[in-house]
Amino acid sequence: MPAALEVSAVSHFYGKKQALDDISFSVAPGRFAVLLGLNGAGKTTLFSLISNLYDTRRGAIRIFGHDVSREPGEALRRLGVVFQARTLDLDLSVRQNLSYHASLHGIGRAEALSRIEALLAQMDMSDRLHDKARSLSGGQMRRIEIARALLHRPPLLLLDEPTVGLDIQSRAEILATIRELVRTEGISVFWATHLIDEVEGTDHVVILDRGTVLADGRVDDVVHSSGATDIGGAFALLTGVASVPAGEAQQ
Repeated sequence: MPAALEVSAVSHFYGKKQALDDISFSVAPGRFAVLLGLNGAGKTTLFSLISNLYDTRRGAIRIFGHDVSREPGEALRRLGVVFQARTLDLDLSVRQNLSYHASLHGIGRAEALSRIEALLAQMDMSDRLHDKARSLSGGQMRRIEIARALLHRPPLLLLDEPTVGLDIQSRAEILATIRELVRTEGISVFWATHLIDEVEGTDHVVILDRGTVLADGRVDDVVHSSGATDIGGAFALLTGVASVPAGEAQQ
């Protein structure tokens, strides 16, 4: 089976400013992989290239062997994306938000409702089916966005800083839900974050700093090769920062 995600020699510029510099890595099927980097590292730019919001002019990106630029339809139907910014229509109900997305993927009404009900149960949100999106908390909105990204049953899920601005409990619950999907359903996940405490020792980590990949591999191996004692120390040593964020406790 080809890699769930393969990024090969990708560079990207905003005018004369280079945002990504010849980066390469791959994510194996059925793995939880973390894109770890501070704000401004290039994480969102990379996600925009993977999801084909920006055109890849240098290098190649493949999703399960399908080139995003040359075969966008085949590549993107295998991809579900949760962007950092909230994207629900606040004046529509949860069901309406999800049904609209299902229709974009050509899913019939009966099948769409069946999938919506199953995903909401999985996200512990069944009781909010008919509530307007604006009545949901930040964590609940994020759960609905994850359910929406999974509606067309993609084998690869991208999440760009999905826990930013959430309280500690919501962060932990969403992270646990995604890790459970990897464990029980074999979904491949590429999770972008700047928070060290969202990374586990058995994860695959790609450390991105100022548009350059500084490390790529199993977390424990990256820690060992850096001479640090944990991933926070490894990140600090590799990037030269004095300290790294351990988490957020926002409301």
